[in-house]
Amino acid sequence: MPTYPTFSTVLVANRGEIARRVFRTAKAMGLRTVAVFSDPDADAPHVRDADVAVALGGNSSTETYLDIAKIIEAARKTGADAIHPGYGFLSENAGFAEACAAAGVAFIGPSPDAIREMGIKHEAKAIAKAAGVPTLPDALLTGDAPGDWRAAAAGVGFPLLVKASAGGGGKGMRLVASIEGLEDAVNGARREAAAAFGDGTVFLERYLTASRHIEIQVFGDRHGGAVHFGERECSVQRRHQKVVEEAPSPVVTPETRQQMGEVACALVRELGYVGAGTVEFLFDDTDQSFYFLEMNTRLQVEHPVTEEVVGRDLVRLQFDVALGRRLEEERDDQGIAPDGWRPAAHAIEVRLYAEDPARKYIPSPGKLALYEHADVPGIRYEDGVASGSVVSHYYDPMLAKVIATGATRVEAAEKLALALEGMRIHGLKTNRDQLAAILRDPDFLAGATRTDFLELHPELAAPADRVDVTAHLAAAIAVSVFRRRAAGGATAFAPPGWRLLPYDGANAAWTRQDVRRAPETPVTYRFDGSTLYLIHGGAEYELSLRDAAPESVRVTLDGVERLCRVRVADDTVVWVDDSVGGHSAWKPTPRFPEDTDAVSGSDGAAEVPGTVVAIAVAAGDRVRAGQVLLTMEAMKMEHQVKAGHDGVVASVDCAVGQFVDAHQVLVTLT
Repeated sequence: MPTYPTFSTVLVANRGEIARRVFRTAKAMGLRTVAVFSDPDADAPHVRDADVAVALGGNSSTETYLDIAKIIEAARKTGADAIHPGYGFLSENAGFAEACAAAGVAFIGPSPDAIREMGIKHEAKAIAKAAGVPTLPDALLTGDAPGDWRAAAAGVGFPLLVKASAGGGGKGMRLVASIEGLEDAVNGARREAAAAFGDGTVFLERYLTASRHIEIQVFGDRHGGAVHFGERECSVQRRHQKVVEEAPSPVVTPETRQQMGEVACALVRELGYVGAGTVEFLFDDTDQSFYFLEMNTRLQVEHPVTEEVVGRDLVRLQFDVALGRRLEEERDDQGIAPDGWRPAAHAIEVRLYAEDPARKYIPSPGKLALYEHADVPGIRYEDGVASGSVVSHYYDPMLAKVIATGATRVEAAEKLALALEGMRIHGLKTNRDQLAAILRDPDFLAGATRTDFLELHPELAAPADRVDVTAHLAAAIAVSVFRRRAAGGATAFAPPGWRLLPYDGANAAWTRQDVRRAPETPVTYRFDGSTLYLIHGGAEYELSLRDAAPESVRVTLDGVERLCRVRVADDTVVWVDDSVGGHSAWKPTPRFPEDTDAVSGSDGAAEVPGTVVAIAVAAGDRVRAGQVLLTMEAMKMEHQVKAGHDGVVASVDCAVGQFVDAHQVLVTLT
């Protein structure tokens, strides 16, 4: 009789929302939990969620969450007899799985051999081909000669993708439309892949311009069993990274679902695969054809949508399989889907990032002044942050995942958009407005969600402003006056702003902070009882105020009343959220502004903190507007610093490998 591991204490070798997600299931199973953390994550929510936590010491991923020796030592110190890797970091590292086995610690995942076989994408494609799975033309780049690259590309055909063989998550991936862009794409993909995965190997693969990204959730057990839990569609992507995921797909037929599931399970059996995995396909909805893309040998970021529609805790199933449980009982329920099977519900997930979609998704690291959401039936939040959390430039900028489940796809989308708009997120720029706009877009609601969706809908990156500027400005002024006078001693217990005698009005200026380069807004206002008379933008307004408090006020304008919740961050920025989903941030001009030295702008300045990975110019070079000056890596993405005008490079003020702060001048142009 074979023996299987038992365990009582699980260490999660990860951070953020996935660490919290695993802890939740582990505690429900009666397991003790151990967190590990880097220096920037010392006060992170996942650290507080665990029974005990171990400091790894260091800032970057390489120093902390990717350091196998430190993770194993943390398990030894805490008596952890199992390690769950989450996703990303070491989750698909065969060497880590082997190190766990050598230390006598159960690895909640597949065998090192399975990870290794599927982890190198071009080798995984070869295995899939041998198993009869449809694949796209591809070519591995083994040398450094651009001529060989061009020959390989000609054989694959354009358009094509340059892809990191050892990676995932869109890292080390470049889309190439013609031979002219090939060399830069290969060099950039190699550099990014080496930094992210320690392996710069890349290959070329034909790109389907109008495809969908469909994946099958699979499980294998220690007894040769294999099941699947239907498909997810993850076609709405930016920078080849998923932004919106859903289950089931709006276009996959029952017959195709059955075919894809059978192929995926056949691959699981061929590998002798144990645990959770995802077999990903490119899907052509014109003829229901599909092509093997890769197999992820771990739990996916988007696993909650499958959990919602099939009623399974997939993390619990990971633990069960590791303990030797057979999957046969899953087969007769909602495992291998019979003909005609359809989930009874629809689930959609969005990834909430600290980034600015209108500025090419540039990350927005910093401190979250406030992060709140209401508990709403049918809405699930997988949070990696809390109020006061610092979003570090060292890691991926994802804040949370928000999932909605509805009886229909449209219902789930509408619920999810409303939930996003109801969240209070202060202090950082996020993609929340873009996500809500996607969910309400007619093409999205119609199921027209191929991988080029965001390219075809660029307006969704900067959707129309939902803010009633006058109502929000009135709320900011009213609450600020209320707070100031309430702190004034003798009038602390009276709402003095509401009982002032009529007067000519106070003059002030406010600047909207959540809109880039917003102009200063001069205002004149006065209170008369519960009425606020406000002049701005050349117009006069009369607003009624009710229920004023230090953090809220009801504002009526043109007969429409809305509740405005107001929060003052660090006594400088006033954030306003209203009851219909509008949100804004305002900063009053100081009454006595301090003298400051003027700082001249520079086209060669860093927009975010990060590490310089390549410099494309030297002192004396002539450059054209839009030309790339250098490349930075920040929050697991590459960002290019470009010239804003024609000129000459006066100096290069940084070096490759140097860490630089936001707004630091890196290249000076004349």
